[in-house]
Amino acid sequence: MNLLAVVYGLAFIMIGVEHFREPDKFVEIVPAFLPIPLMLVYITGGMEIAGGLAIIYPETRVLAGRLLALFLVGVYPANLYMWTHDVAFNGTRFDTVGHVLRLVAQLLLIVAALYLSGDLNFGKNAS
Repeated sequence: MNLLAVVYGLAFIMIGVEHFREPDKFVEIVPAFLPIPLMLVYITGGMEIAGGLAIIYPETRVLAGRLLALFLVGVYPANLYMWTHDVAFNGTRFDTVGHVLRLVAQLLLIVAALYLSGDLNFGKNAS
C-alpha cells in the first residue's frame, strides 16, 4: 500500500465531505461569473471524494492522479477570485503571503497527483 496515496486520498475525501457538511463557506469563494454556485460546490465535493477514493487504489491511481491534477487546475480560479476580490474563506481573509502560500500548496498538490499517477518519477527509471 502506498502511504502517500492513502494520506493524499483521505485528505481529498475529507475536504470533499466538507463541501456537503458546510457548503456555504465554499459557495462564498465561487467566482461571481459562474452559475449556480451551490450546485458547483456539490459537484466539486463529489469529485474530490471520488478522486480521493480512486487515488488510494493502485488499479485506478494513474487515471485518478491525472484527473485530480486537472481538477486542481480547474478549481484554482476560486482561489484566484478570493485573492483578486479579497473574499474571505470561512471568515478568514488572506494577505498576499497567504494567497501565495495557497498557490504554492495548490502546485504541490498537482505535483503530488502527477507523481502518484506515475507521470512524474523524480529520477526513477521509467518502466
